[in-house]
Amino acid sequence: MKKTRMGLGSVAVVGAAALVLTGCTSGNGGDSGDAAPSGNADAIITTNGSEPQNPLVPSNTTETGGGKIIDSIFAGLVSYDAKGATEMDVAESIESDDNQLWTVTLKDGQTFTDGTPVTSESFTEAWNWAAQVSNKQSASYFFDDIEGYDAEADSDLSLEVVSDTEFTVQLSAPEADWPLRLGYSAFSPLPASFYDDVDAFGENPIGNGPYKLDGEGAWTHNQGIDLVTNADYDGPRKPVNGGLTITFYTTQDAAYSDVLSGNLDILDQVPDTQFASYQSDFPDRFANQPAAIFQSITIPQYLEHFDGTTEEGKLRRAAISLAINRADITDVIFQGTRTPAKDFTSPVIDGYSEDLKGADVLDYDADRAKDLWAQADEISPYGDTTFTIAYNSDGGHQNWVDAASNSIADTLGIKAAGEPKPTFAELLDQEDNDAMTGAFRSGWQADYPSLFNFLAPLYQTGAGSNYGRYTSDEFDGLLKEGAAATSVDDANAKFQEAQEVLLVDLPVVPLWYSNVTGVWADTVDNVQFGWNSVPLFYEVTKQ
Repeated sequence: MKKTRMGLGSVAVVGAAALVLTGCTSGNGGDSGDAAPSGNADAIITTNGSEPQNPLVPSNTTETGGGKIIDSIFAGLVSYDAKGATEMDVAESIESDDNQLWTVTLKDGQTFTDGTPVTSESFTEAWNWAAQVSNKQSASYFFDDIEGYDAEADSDLSLEVVSDTEFTVQLSAPEADWPLRLGYSAFSPLPASFYDDVDAFGENPIGNGPYKLDGEGAWTHNQGIDLVTNADYDGPRKPVNGGLTITFYTTQDAAYSDVLSGNLDILDQVPDTQFASYQSDFPDRFANQPAAIFQSITIPQYLEHFDGTTEEGKLRRAAISLAINRADITDVIFQGTRTPAKDFTSPVIDGYSEDLKGADVLDYDADRAKDLWAQADEISPYGDTTFTIAYNSDGGHQNWVDAASNSIADTLGIKAAGEPKPTFAELLDQEDNDAMTGAFRSGWQADYPSLFNFLAPLYQTGAGSNYGRYTSDEFDGLLKEGAAATSVDDANAKFQEAQEVLLVDLPVVPLWYSNVTGVWADTVDNVQFGWNSVPLFYEVTKQ
């Protein structure tokens, strides 16, 4: 008899799914109880966003601008509720008796928005395509635990179609919490038409989620995208509104002005310039609650003087970390909406620890920072070089980057400055091409509620979001041991050990954890922000 890991309906997932977010959530957000939401079922909800870096293909969308869209127009085997608990979406059940061979059963009658059925092959072919090296998908490493995956050459995954509604997945090693990750967009199904013209599909994707594009050309580059409700979607995220318009703003201040005047319904990131006033501007319509978001500064391994495999590089990375006064910046710039980092994950994730060995490198210690920097100068003088931190101007980062740069400069007696890039997409493109000439701001919004998700995508050798090009056999080995653990507690213990390696190597300098600070106009009700900071748009009502 099979041991059911996840079955029909709403199921609590191992460890992290039991987590309940705490914090101040005001206004009409949160659970509306058993009462049916009232509003115009045809009303379009408006919100902010940013231009996606790439065409809208699920396995090549690893940034928040594209992710907000992909998650709205695609449905995977499972999805996550507001607290991070897993719910069956396209799947009816996901079962295993050994945590290595998994059987997936789909719900009957699921379709894409072009009318074609969602079948087992919709998943197995999409996963196989995404995993092939030749297809150069940024999220291909998400399939590396499936038998047959090869990071060096094209190779078929161990997936077997049993019927139109059943398929099996053979993992390379047992993983007790493997189903937890299946709500991430890389595991989305794709229709047969995708393979006819991948580029055309990326401009006008055909999904199976709660929303769909509002016709050909609904995505106007660098301006926004228009989505409407997918009437055929019958999963747990069924919308109570008529659609979603996402406007790509060049500054968060412009978006704030629009929501203040009622020209924008929901803003999911209050700019730091408004931290002192947003609660009084929106006394009953704001959210300030913990979210699975981690912020950092990445110092590329290829940057002169900062090669992490050398003594000089290790000394300078530690010195930079010790020179940043996180407490002052989070108090003054962010006014309590950020918490200084103690690790590389998030306090809202099961397994988080403040007691990792070596975490004192994240404390502000001017004397120690100066001493380590001087030791590095004895190896190779830094000279008159300016330490730069690149950031995207459309994301509201200038104030904290300037504050961090000043802290580094004042502490170490060197030149340090921010380096603005016009858009997030442009910043990511330079990171992709190893074209950064200094450090750059970085961060992670969790794909699914697990410590592993904060570590593997960012620091595992060759991972798609490892923009600093970090590599460590010791770190990779500990990740592998954790992934193969038979319990979540054992897995988390290995992931904590892996973080202690990171605290020595500092591929990134951890800064702080973010609260989601959002506001909404009096045009909408039933606004709730999820565990990963994204509003649950499908629950929002509008008259």
